[in-house]
Amino acid sequence: MPLTRRALVSASVLGVSALAPGLGVAAATADPSRRVLVVGAGIAGIAAARSLADQGYAVTVLEARDRIGGRIHTSRIWPDLPVELGASWIHERDGNPLTAVATQAGLTMVSTDYDSAVTYDARLGRIPTGAGSAYDRMLRRIEAGIRRGYALPRDTALRGHLERSIGLATLDEAQQRLANHHIVSLADDEFAGDSAQLSAWYWDSMGGFEGLDVVLPHGYDRLVGYLADGLDIRLGAVVRRVDRLANGVRVHTDDEVIAAARVIVTVPLGVLKHAAIEFHPALPPRKRAAVRALGMGSGTLTKVWLRFPDTFWDTTDWIEHVADTDERGRFHQWLNASRLTGQPLVCGFLGGAYAARAETWTDARIVAEAMEVLRTMYGARIPDPVGWQIPRWSRDPFSYGSYSFNALGSRPQMRNDLAGPIAGRVFFAGEATHRSLFATAHGAYLSGLRAARQVRAVDE
Repeated sequence: MPLTRRALVSASVLGVSALAPGLGVAAATADPSRRVLVVGAGIAGIAAARSLADQGYAVTVLEARDRIGGRIHTSRIWPDLPVELGASWIHERDGNPLTAVATQAGLTMVSTDYDSAVTYDARLGRIPTGAGSAYDRMLRRIEAGIRRGYALPRDTALRGHLERSIGLATLDEAQQRLANHHIVSLADDEFAGDSAQLSAWYWDSMGGFEGLDVVLPHGYDRLVGYLADGLDIRLGAVVRRVDRLANGVRVHTDDEVIAAARVIVTVPLGVLKHAAIEFHPALPPRKRAAVRALGMGSGTLTKVWLRFPDTFWDTTDWIEHVADTDERGRFHQWLNASRLTGQPLVCGFLGGAYAARAETWTDARIVAEAMEVLRTMYGARIPDPVGWQIPRWSRDPFSYGSYSFNALGSRPQMRNDLAGPIAGRVFFAGEATHRSLFATAHGAYLSGLRAARQVRAVDE
């Protein structure tokens, strides 16, 4: 399952050589000009708060949920088996700033390998994927089409362009299944947006690092908890309004109005799209345009964790399912979590528009769909799961989607517009505000550090 990346942003460019926090909690100043509110206790908000608190600012984090982490959400419903309902990986660990944080926190990291994979076709069973195979030839055609999309004289929707580029309508059914599978795996899944809405010019205009992806088998929440240690965090504080004043800000929650010198807003793009927080005065026009044009929530990425009495699947890290042509995005990838956890556990992924529809279904229907796919691959006699966990990020009122994407009609500059401070009073962070590392936990983390630097720069 190769990943398409057009711009490699090096660690030296990002300045991540010393990003791990000191966690030396400085005495909070009584100076009202150094009182800062942070809206949201996701990793962007926690990173910003940690950095400022360590510099002596009086920081209060306001979090709507009853937990910290935001879209990092480790479920501990099964006491012996934590599972990630949100972010799961530290991607490309070599140079990733979260690797440094996890190392400093003493957290165990276990790698997963995209090359450790087996592929099943819904009609043909297990199929070869090596050089020269039909699978590989179609992948090369899709990748060539992607490259042609970058040079189009006019931006267009990625899926429509790729379908025209490879002549999808002229292909036989088996080829169409493979084409749809690769488009979903490369685009819909990776960017949590339906490929029919992604920009052919900008959909994957992001950078990265080197090395394998790693998971934190004891829970991603431990990394967030490490960063948050000692911070003033108020849970259940739903922010409704942010007032920008001549000499500070007022933030209105359901229960109180809090005054401060500055505020850092780190809520997901989906929350801004739903206008769940009022801004007075209104956000500047370019920022409002960015909120409208950048994508989130119309497609999504859904996980379905299934726990079984025994392991019956392949021992590779990944299991691919090439779905029927009218079911693209239907459990197209499975993570073999048994190697990572020592328990009979798998995680099925749904992508794009199919995932957005599935998040409106009952658990029973989603699990039935998952089992139908597993039985297509492994036979009718495999056991039923003994438990499952299913997040629904597109339905979450504090998220409204998995993560942001570059939709048709948006431009990378819009992420800079979204990130820009307002009058030295209102600042912004979160994965959607990072131009080159959007849709990632490390992008969110770096955006929080950036916002903290911007606050400090006003005071210098």
